[in-house]
Amino acid sequence: MGHLNHRFYLAFLLALGSVAQAHEYDPHHLFIKMKNAKRLENSPLILSGQELIPGLYLVKTDQLEKLEIAARTWDVEYVERDQIHPPQTLPEIKISQDADDFKNTPTYRSFGASLNDEYLDRLWGFDSKWGMSVNEAYEQLPPWLPGEVIIAVIDTGVDYTHEDLKNVMWKNSKEIPGDGIDNDGNGYIDDVHGINTVVRSRLKRRASGDPMGSHWHGTHVAGTIAAEQNNGIGIAGVASNVKIMAIRSVPDNSNELDSDIIESLLYAARNGAKIINCSFGKTAQALSVRDTINSIGKDYGALIVTASGNNSMGPFRWYNIDEKPFYPASFDSENILTITSTTKRGDLSTFSNIGKLSVDVAAPGSDIFSTVKGNRYSTSDGTSMATPNASGVAAMVLGYFPELTPVELKNILMKSAKPNKNLQGMMRSAGVINLNSALKEAQEYREKRWR
Repeated sequence: MGHLNHRFYLAFLLALGSVAQAHEYDPHHLFIKMKNAKRLENSPLILSGQELIPGLYLVKTDQLEKLEIAARTWDVEYVERDQIHPPQTLPEIKISQDADDFKNTPTYRSFGASLNDEYLDRLWGFDSKWGMSVNEAYEQLPPWLPGEVIIAVIDTGVDYTHEDLKNVMWKNSKEIPGDGIDNDGNGYIDDVHGINTVVRSRLKRRASGDPMGSHWHGTHVAGTIAAEQNNGIGIAGVASNVKIMAIRSVPDNSNELDSDIIESLLYAARNGAKIINCSFGKTAQALSVRDTINSIGKDYGALIVTASGNNSMGPFRWYNIDEKPFYPASFDSENILTITSTTKRGDLSTFSNIGKLSVDVAAPGSDIFSTVKGNRYSTSDGTSMATPNASGVAAMVLGYFPELTPVELKNILMKSAKPNKNLQGMMRSAGVINLNSALKEAQEYREKRWR
């Protein structure tokens, strides 16, 4: 089995990891944010317009510069172009079906008797010493069943036919698979498991309803969160109560727009995703993306769990996203939980970005074993891998305590993190996210509320 090591891809930012590029823009798109959620002004320069969230419009025009000048004379908060983020070279891993390839994969203390999945001893993040105390938590769960939580994975797509994922995929019950019809009238055809904003129809530019991943990254993320437990094969996800909504918005080799990310966030929230995993990022700020994140937190109760990025070359040079922002991680949105990465020795992973203001908490992100496309498994490193570990913990806590708001859930996860002196001064909560402690903290919080 080939192993991807993100240490060799430190130039590969996005948490997949992207490098700063000269900004380019869609020549026919403009975001216009009206003050006080006012209606969009009429203008012959606007060919069409769509209200994304209250007061924020994405308009189409064939005279971008003229409209931009005109719009600034209206009662607006801001006018912003739709940034194009050019293709990045995505890392590859050599994947084999030969079981002998697992012989050099490190193993750790067994999870215990509660689960029977084949490769549990490779999931060091489940352990209690430097991991998230997942094993300990499962031995003393609250005496009631957790509710189902939908997690949207906005990434390179997910192999929803994977043996360890097919039974945990979210299904749009209002859509009839494969009939080529938009049955629920939401603007997407056959969006059974999610959408794909990378592939669009030629005429209407409508996003595809097929989020199948052609790259391994999104499938790896999905498996860490919710790979089926107790099926005797593969791995076990952190969470037992999750359905994965797959959204392919990070392209393999094509351009990506801010409007693609916004469309993905809105689709996820409007279809019930309470946690949205964003193992990606950019150095370019987009106020429209920030405002969308704020809106779905307020209106839909969505928590965004995002990667801090992999720009560091620790311990000699740590990349501080307070000083050099990395988005969405550096947004000040109260419903964003930003994650950095630790190793199985309890150290901050050498690639991990830091920030006393912007980074909230750490999670295991080095040597993470998970699913990849084609019923296979492999190891990878990155804050991209730490983020889904945190998302899985968040889903378990929310499943048992569904009354928690995104901000309450975020605060509980940070407060209950296991302190780690190696992380002091690097982030807001200098510890590793901990499932067992978070469940206890949430229970105490509920009891105090009810008193």
